[in-house]
Amino acid sequence: MTITMYDACVPSGIRMMNNLAAVLERAAQHAAARKIDPDVLVNARLAPDMFPLSRQVQIASDSAKFGAARLAGVSPPAFEDDEKTIGELAERARKTAAWLETLTPAQFEGAEDRTVQWKTRSTERQMRGLPYVLHQLLPNLHFHCTTAYGILRHNGVELGKMDYLGREPPV
Repeated sequence: MTITMYDACVPSGIRMMNNLAAVLERAAQHAAARKIDPDVLVNARLAPDMFPLSRQVQIASDSAKFGAARLAGVSPPAFEDDEKTIGELAERARKTAAWLETLTPAQFEGAEDRTVQWKTRSTERQMRGLPYVLHQLLPNLHFHCTTAYGILRHNGVELGKMDYLGREPPV
């Protein structure tokens, strides 16, 4: 069996975005049940020099949608990065998953050899598609999803590994 570029990034992105949305929904329930101001969670950080939960979710979303778009040769949807509530962050994750579901395997044909270019805060980068998926897109997506999970767990939201991985088996 051969794994395609579509298989490597789209189903994983959909799963991670849906799992992130579910984790965020659990955080909202936690805050309501314990009468915690949800803004505390939205603005929480693991360390003073790290981005808060809101930015972690935005970057996870951007990683999934921009990464897939670059490989498929399409334009991703534009999100304003103006989410201020846990509900808005969960909705962004769900919108990202919904957009990823519109992509088709045919759009990724030849993507493993396609040159992918992107800008970081300090530089412009490029690499071939396969190394991009393995060494940039997926690690970055998982880093920001993990960090969002860690922020919530650190702040007392009762989450476990299966919340991060997802309770439904992948297809």
